[in-house]
Amino acid sequence: MQDPLSERYQRLLHGAYDCVDRIVLNAYFRPGHSGGGFRHWWRELWGSDDKLDTTHLMRMAGRFSRRVRAFAKAKGIPLREFAVGERKHDQAEEYLATHEVRGGIFLIMISRAQAPVWEADAKNHHLEWKHPQPYVNHYSFHILDPDWGHLTIKISGHPPFPAQVILNGHEYVACQARKAGIDFTKEGNCFTHTPDAAGLARVADTLSEPQTIGRLTQVCERWIYTCVSFALDSEEQQQTGFRYQYSVYQMEYSHNLLFQVGAQMEQVFQALVDRSRVRLGVREVKTILGRKHRPKYRPRQKETPEWSIAIERPAYNLTVFRIRCGKLTLKIYTKGERVLRAEGLVHNTRELDLGRDLPNFTRILARLQEILRRFVETLAGIDACFINDQRLEQLPLPGRVGQTRVGGIDLSRARMRKVVEAILALSCLPRGFSASQLAAQVQAAGLADYGPRRASYDLKKFRAKELVRKIARSRRYQAPQDGLRALAAVVILRDHVIQPLLAAASSLDASQQLGAQTKLDQHYQRLREDMQGLFQELGVAA
Repeated sequence: MQDPLSERYQRLLHGAYDCVDRIVLNAYFRPGHSGGGFRHWWRELWGSDDKLDTTHLMRMAGRFSRRVRAFAKAKGIPLREFAVGERKHDQAEEYLATHEVRGGIFLIMISRAQAPVWEADAKNHHLEWKHPQPYVNHYSFHILDPDWGHLTIKISGHPPFPAQVILNGHEYVACQARKAGIDFTKEGNCFTHTPDAAGLARVADTLSEPQTIGRLTQVCERWIYTCVSFALDSEEQQQTGFRYQYSVYQMEYSHNLLFQVGAQMEQVFQALVDRSRVRLGVREVKTILGRKHRPKYRPRQKETPEWSIAIERPAYNLTVFRIRCGKLTLKIYTKGERVLRAEGLVHNTRELDLGRDLPNFTRILARLQEILRRFVETLAGIDACFINDQRLEQLPLPGRVGQTRVGGIDLSRARMRKVVEAILALSCLPRGFSASQLAAQVQAAGLADYGPRRASYDLKKFRAKELVRKIARSRRYQAPQDGLRALAAVVILRDHVIQPLLAAASSLDASQQLGAQTKLDQHYQRLREDMQGLFQELGVAA
């Protein structure tokens, strides 16, 4: 992914690569999720409806559990039970790092989670889903695959045995890089060093090809029927036509910059976060030092889009700048000593409205790449704050949108400054923003009488100056990269340079001690001192 951020810091980089990271596929037996389809499957399995009742359904779940435990004991595979909320994957990684594993299933974990469960009465064999979905045992089979490395298949023990297949693109790239003879150093799900960054990037790019759909299908088919055989042996699967279909549930895509010097990476990242978290103006800003603690129970509420920004430091060597927008999360953070990663995650692919079946994998990935590219370009535009003198002079002048004449942008007015800040705040939304959203953002900033009609007119002013553009065939808007740079520069120059300098023009408090200030405050203080003489020469200050 070519982006202004990596181009700007190219001389500081050892290399860069893009990679599909976490992939979660839902596996489901489609007929088993409808009453008629499940009844037909049951008749194929048992010959009639005589045993179609809740008791026999529960017995199938019990048989699944007994067979799994017997298999683990016979093969010497560790079997562990976990409480709700425990991070099972981390413990599996620790086990994999401390034990020699040749391949196949190497660890089984049992935990409880919600799942769809049928119940049937013994008299009429009527089927209904249990509501709400009950917490039942899920069996996580941790597998070491020759092509995909560590993957997990999690199956519910109750028919129709819905499952999830959890894969990691970095594991796949690591396996393929070893086969290609590419040397690398890997920490968790990140490559921190490689002498052949271009070769590693080429291997990582293969995950973005359409052939990845076939590779995902192959690895799922290779293992999932072995896992479900604890409920249905191979003969029963063939007899009943039990076959899984797959859909994309979650996906994560990352853009990784490998810096030559860790200190330079830290300077770039801290400057980027310091400017962006304020200029983006997201409603909820949280700076958390130490581990975040969350309540174990929260009342279930109607689902509403979440929009928040947070800076977290969950570990001494990890700082995360996170933006949450509904089911989409955008992050940029440091990984290890010299890796700066920008990451896009869709928690539920239904949010993208592209279809969730596995053949849509490349479409979903392309949209996620576009969203991440937009995020990185936004950060780069805000980070590189400069503005053309000619554009600054032309801002207050009238302009035209088509045949419509509109007024200029007078930044001396508080309303227009709040509109600029609102546009910056909405710039990261992947689908752009509407006039109503802009009005709501300005109202939240303190202008209660600012409505959507006024927002539409102000947006025409920004469109006339090419600072905002309309998304084709919609009533939504977005700021192009050059427009973001100009708007961010105007706000930052006014708030952080011009106002402090004018405040210090007539009087300078020489008693302030630099040692008690931050580095940014020290720069401002020196700048005021240097500009004091210039103001006196110009006659601005006595």
